[in-house]
Amino acid sequence: MSFVLNPPPVAAVPVAGVAPGALFPVHRIYCVGRNYVEHAKEMGFTGREPPFFFMKPADAVLPVAEGQVGTMAYPSLTKDLHHEVELVVAIGQGGRAIKAADALRHVWGYAVGLDMTRRDLQGEAKKLGRPWCIGKGFDASAPIGPLRRAADGTIGPDTAIVLDVNGAPRQKSTLGKLIWSVPEIIEHLSAAWELQPGDLIFTGTPEGVAAVVPGDLLAARIDGLGSLQLRIGEPTP
Repeated sequence: MSFVLNPPPVAAVPVAGVAPGALFPVHRIYCVGRNYVEHAKEMGFTGREPPFFFMKPADAVLPVAEGQVGTMAYPSLTKDLHHEVELVVAIGQGGRAIKAADALRHVWGYAVGLDMTRRDLQGEAKKLGRPWCIGKGFDASAPIGPLRRAADGTIGPDTAIVLDVNGAPRQKSTLGKLIWSVPEIIEHLSAAWELQPGDLIFTGTPEGVAAVVPGDLLAARIDGLGSLQLRIGEPTP
């Protein structure tokens, strides 16, 4: 096989607790919208609506090693960059039409992630009835900490998910407050797409989303899955 251009590097996320330097290759990034009740309310919606999904490019991942502080340049075109802390699910075994009762067998592991959002651009797209890609799928819009194998830890309804900005709490909830659970999300997703090994699923964010500016330090944590620290840098010239 001969390519007319050099293929880009494979997008990948570091893995904790296995061989040093181990990487999880990223195939696709799926994201669940409005999957916590209070966040749905702050976005102007109520009730348990059917789940809906949007996507980010695989190379939107911005891996940050445990104990390190990553840097994300403030993105272009926006004046309203928002943080959204989320549980990230990594698929290890693909499949189509997966039943919720079988879904966890397809999960390789979990991580803490951030769905960074150009909220003003997303809002403008909504008003015009256009896709959200410009608000959600930009470069480095998916910071993520190291993945941990599902078998190596325990998460459950009481597991805390937290985000502080400059040491002050912004988002705080538990995974039990997900409107659609991880198995239900996988069931719905796999009815629309054939899931593949390497897929990541950002499962939704709790209430408290808000703007960040250059210089802000974000500290995200999901108990049992480690932490993710991210500094917002100056815009790229």
